[in-house]
Amino acid sequence: MKVGILGGGQLGRMLLQAAANYTVETFVLENDEQAPAAHLCNHFVKGDIKDFNTVYEFGKNLDAITIEIEAVNVDALEKLEQEGVKIFPGTHAIRTIKNKITQKEFYQANQIPSPDFVVTQSAADISNHTQLLPAVHKIGEGGYDGKGVQIIDSEKDIALGFNAPSVLEKKVKIKQEIAMIVAMNSKGETAIYPPAEMIVNPTLNLLDYQLSPAQIPEKVLWVAEAIAIKLVKAFNSAGLFAVELFVDHNDEVWVNETAPRVHNSGHHTIEANHSSQYDMLWRIILDYPLGNTNSILPAAIVNLIGEDGYTGDAYYEGLEDVLKLDNAFVHIYGKKTTKPGRKMGHVTIIHKDYLDLTHNANKIKHTIRVISH
Repeated sequence: MKVGILGGGQLGRMLLQAAANYTVETFVLENDEQAPAAHLCNHFVKGDIKDFNTVYEFGKNLDAITIEIEAVNVDALEKLEQEGVKIFPGTHAIRTIKNKITQKEFYQANQIPSPDFVVTQSAADISNHTQLLPAVHKIGEGGYDGKGVQIIDSEKDIALGFNAPSVLEKKVKIKQEIAMIVAMNSKGETAIYPPAEMIVNPTLNLLDYQLSPAQIPEKVLWVAEAIAIKLVKAFNSAGLFAVELFVDHNDEVWVNETAPRVHNSGHHTIEANHSSQYDMLWRIILDYPLGNTNSILPAAIVNLIGEDGYTGDAYYEGLEDVLKLDNAFVHIYGKKTTKPGRKMGHVTIIHKDYLDLTHNANKIKHTIRVISH
């Protein structure tokens, strides 16, 4: 089977590593010949994943295509889909999720609990909706890894908003932020991973570290699982979806965002679950039975982020000390150059005891630094 991946970043890299367990011929379309996934595929094609002709020519002789980022040319994928190429997830799901406006409207239409919102065309429009403040302003398209999101606490912050079609969303008083990876195959069967609690860096608005399974009340878990599965079934598409949810101080659960692909919040599944999210996506694409999502042991992830003040060839200070730790698994993404805030890798730690797990996560966080020479 010939399978293409649009995007050659760290998610594509780990997806290709999981492909080694299956008989599949892999193709990657990416503009950077030095991208993390470039050397792991059977065939690398240099090109723009946003360009119609490039994506169409890349995919027309393939059996299936999946994505590692939403910023792709969906029109080309739609044409390929009409011509018989299988797209995971379906183009209607990618198109809906790709734009935060259509994503929020989809939640509303399908009665998925999500914070109140309005659509704005400019920052000035926020002044007409002060009843939603404090709020979060999210640009409709183009936001990624913490970019394209602004907190608007009061009217004095309106100038921070985006002068482009955006969503102004009521800010939730968050007690916990969790992510749930949900798989659905072509038969409509689903499998759901235990939730991961995400601890976000408030400055970079990036995942700092996370714990899985999240320690949440059983009733909250039931509600979160029911919402996540209802949402994925509403997309009516085989694929893997990462559903990010908020738990507020009243234990109400709200959908924040959805990703139609493997996701950073599921990195830990490589070591901590019987079937990783990457293995699961291959099972879906190849129409094999869904994998076992149960945890082997609790896990924590520490993201390796480029340090402030360092740009250039990456050097991982403290790496040897981290490699000496029991049950610590280091994943370096193969990016040659570091810069402030750039995701360069992650470390997964597994342990049966949550206190030891969080202790080791904090130890790693303060031991390893991504700098440049």
